[in-house]
Amino acid sequence: MKNYLALILFLVSATIISQNTLTLEGKESPTAAINDVSWIAGHWQGEALGGITEEVWTSPLGKSMMGSFKLVVDEAVQFYELCTITEKNESLLLRIKHFDKNLKGWEEKDASIEFPLVKIENNKVYFDGLTFEKISKNELNIYVIFKGEGKEEIEMKFNYKLAK
Repeated sequence: MKNYLALILFLVSATIISQNTLTLEGKESPTAAINDVSWIAGHWQGEALGGITEEVWTSPLGKSMMGSFKLVVDEAVQFYELCTITEKNESLLLRIKHFDKNLKGWEEKDASIEFPLVKIENNKVYFDGLTFEKISKNELNIYVIFKGEGKEEIEMKFNYKLAK
């Protein structure tokens, strides 16, 4: 009985947890311009992955936005990300490259992880497997799909507040 209840709770929580991200599923990305997501710009800080997370996004310039991410656990940097959102084929594309604490890249030299645009709403932008949600002028959520150890997809929420 305990196992059955645990399974039901897991299935319900997994369903609830994965409601904030979408996939493109072979469709074309919608038309969009970089100014449509300019509200992402800012210096954001939060807690996740056992430490302090920091994300900085620049305002649109040159049909792109540039972002960086840092995870610090016990006063030590764990990894970095360099990110861009660019206009491509009359839509938007989010690209991310990961680096260890010594700036050694995780991906191959000329490779990055790409997230094509799925949909834009008033306070949300859905990329394929990653969503930005503006809660208020001082709060931002980012939802990301990760592959679990058993290759199941797990959605993780990063909550950020505007840094002072």
